[in-house]
Amino acid sequence: MNNVIVHSLFSDFDINLFKAGKHYRLYDKFGSHITTVNGVEGTYFAVWAPSAKSVSVIGDFNFWVDGKHQLNVRWDESGIWEGFIPGVGKGNLYKYKIHSHHNGIQTEKADPYARRCEHPPKTASVVWDSVYEWKDSDWMQNRKKYNAIDAPFSVYEVHLGSWKKRIEENRSLSYTELADELVAYVKKMQFTHVELMPIMEYPYDPSWGYQLTGYFAPTARFGYPEEFKLLVDKLHQNDIGIILDWVPSHFPEDAHGLGFFDGTCLYEHPDRRKGYHPDWKSLIFNYGRNEVKSFLISNAIFWLDQFHADGLRVDAVASMLFLDYSRNDGEWEPNIYGGRENLEAITFMKDLNTEVYASFPDVQTIAEESTSFPMVSKPTFVGGLGFGMKWMMGWMHDTLQYIAKEPVYRKHHQNDLTFSMTYAFTENFLLPLSHDEVVYGKNSIIGRMPGDEWQQFANLRLLYSYMFTHPGTNLLFMGAEFGQRAEWNFQESLDWHLLQYDYHKGVQQLIIDLNSLYKTSPALYEQQFTHEGFEWISYDDHENSIIAYIRKGYHEDAILIAVCNFTPVPRTDYRIGLPKKGKLKEVLNSDSKKYGGSGFSNETDIKIEQKEWHNKPYSAAISIPPLSTVVFKIDA
Repeated sequence: MNNVIVHSLFSDFDINLFKAGKHYRLYDKFGSHITTVNGVEGTYFAVWAPSAKSVSVIGDFNFWVDGKHQLNVRWDESGIWEGFIPGVGKGNLYKYKIHSHHNGIQTEKADPYARRCEHPPKTASVVWDSVYEWKDSDWMQNRKKYNAIDAPFSVYEVHLGSWKKRIEENRSLSYTELADELVAYVKKMQFTHVELMPIMEYPYDPSWGYQLTGYFAPTARFGYPEEFKLLVDKLHQNDIGIILDWVPSHFPEDAHGLGFFDGTCLYEHPDRRKGYHPDWKSLIFNYGRNEVKSFLISNAIFWLDQFHADGLRVDAVASMLFLDYSRNDGEWEPNIYGGRENLEAITFMKDLNTEVYASFPDVQTIAEESTSFPMVSKPTFVGGLGFGMKWMMGWMHDTLQYIAKEPVYRKHHQNDLTFSMTYAFTENFLLPLSHDEVVYGKNSIIGRMPGDEWQQFANLRLLYSYMFTHPGTNLLFMGAEFGQRAEWNFQESLDWHLLQYDYHKGVQQLIIDLNSLYKTSPALYEQQFTHEGFEWISYDDHENSIIAYIRKGYHEDAILIAVCNFTPVPRTDYRIGLPKKGKLKEVLNSDSKKYGGSGFSNETDIKIEQKEWHNKPYSAAISIPPLSTVVFKIDA
C-alpha cells in the first residue's frame, strides 16, 4: 500500500519556467516542506528524476523500506516526482530511492534541495523548518552603502573549522560561539566583510568545502541552519558584511550526491570532455540544460534570500569559461565557432548575475577568475559577464614573486611590481592573499619574506601597506593578519599564541590601522576601480627600489600620498613631486615602533615647496624608513 497523498506545490507556470531555465526560486517548490493537507500534518516531497521508473521516499519513519512511500510522477513530462506523506515532520531522516529506466539501475540519493543534512560522515537529508527572527533590519535597509563599489571593501577570509578550536575538547567552534568570538574579532580588526569558505554541506573535510553535496544546507558540523543565521545576523548587527564562497563549477561523485542521480547524467554533462574535471576528480554541471541552470541560479538566490548573504564569491570561474581548462589536445571539443570558450557556461554566468542584481541590487558577486578573459566585471548589457568584482590574480602572483626576492635584486625587477597598474582598471579588481597562497608547500605569507626576522616582518608590513594603498578592494586569509608562520592546516587552529610576541602583535595592529585608514579615507575607496583614483608620482626609481603614487577620492581635497621603499636602506631628503601646496602630514608609517619597526619617521609636518619635481608643480623632501610604506595627507 502506498501511503503518499497526491499533492503539488507546482503551478503550470512554475513548470514552464523550470523547463525554460528561468525558475530562480526552486527551493520554494522542490525538497521537503512541512505542511498540512486536508487537516493532516505531514511533509510534501518533490524531486527531479526524469529517467526514473519509480521514486520512493525512504527514511527513519518507514525503516528505510523501499516502495512504502512512492512519489507520484507529474503528467506534464517535467520529470518531477512529488507527494505528501502524513506524519512525517521536523527532524525525520530521509533519502530518495530511485529505480531508473536506464539498465535497471537503482540509486539512493540525498535530497538536492534539503535544508539540513546529517553530520558527516552520515549522508541522509533531514526534514527541517528553520524558524528564525532576524534582527538585522538596519543593516539590510542600509547595506547598499556598505556593499557599493565606491565603498570600502576589506575582506577577512575564514575557514570556520580551523579559525579557532576548543583545544581541550578537540573541536571547532559552533556557529553560536562564532557569533560571539569571530564577530568580536573581525570588528576589532576593522574588516568590513567576512568571506566564508564553503559552508554548504560537504562530505570530505580535506576538500575544505569545495566538493558540495548539500547545496541548500549549511554544514551540520557547526550547528543548525538557524544558528548559522544567528552568525550572519550578529555580523550584520555589527556592520560587517558576509560573502559566501559558492561552487557552481563542479561536484563530487559521492554515491548520495548529484552524480548519476536518476541512473543517467542528470546534473553533469554526459560528454566526459565537458562533464569531468581531471584536476579535482569531480563532475561538471551541464550548463546547457535548462533545469540544471534553474537549480544553480536558485541556489545562489537562496543564500541571498534566506540567509541574508551580502554576496557570493564564485569559485573556479576560469574552469567554467574554457573547454580546454586543464585538458590536453584531443581531450576537449571546440564550440560551434571553433573556439575554446564554453558558450553555455558563459550564458549561465550572465543569467546568474542578471538575476542576482535584479533581485538584490545591494550585493556583490565576485569572480575567482585567473585568466585575461575580457569584461568579467562589466555589466551584461554591455557584453560583460556581469560580476561585481574579480580577483586580481596577476597582482597577487607578481607581487608575491617580487617581495620574495632579496632586496639587493629588486631593482632589476621593479617592472614586476608596477605592471599591475597597466591593467588595474580593466576590471573591478579585488586584491587577494587567500587560502590558496598558504598551502601545498607555498609557505605562509611571512615565510616567503627574505632576510632575518626583523627584515621578514618589515617586508610583511611593507607588503600589506602597499596592498591597502593599491587601487582595488582587498582580501586577507585568516592568520595572515598576525603573521602566522606555519602553512594553513584545515585540521588545526590558527597559532593564536604567537600574539604574545611583539612582531606578530605589531603586524596585527598594522592591519587594524590599515583597515581604519582605508575605511576613513575616501581617497582609498571612492575611485578604487577607476583611472581617476590613481596617479603615479614615480615608478622608475629602480636603483633605490622606491615607488610613489597618489590616491584620489571624488573631492579634490580627498588625496593621499603613498611612498614605498623596498630596500632596507633608509632614505633622507628624498624628494617627491606633489600636485598642490601646503604641508605633508604622515598618517601611517609601517616602520612605526608600535608595529615592531625601527621608528624612523617624519615626526613633524613637512613644508611643500613650489619646486617642480616628477612633472609636478610642487615637491617636498621626505624621510623614508627601511622596508616600509609611508602614507601622507596634504594639509592646507
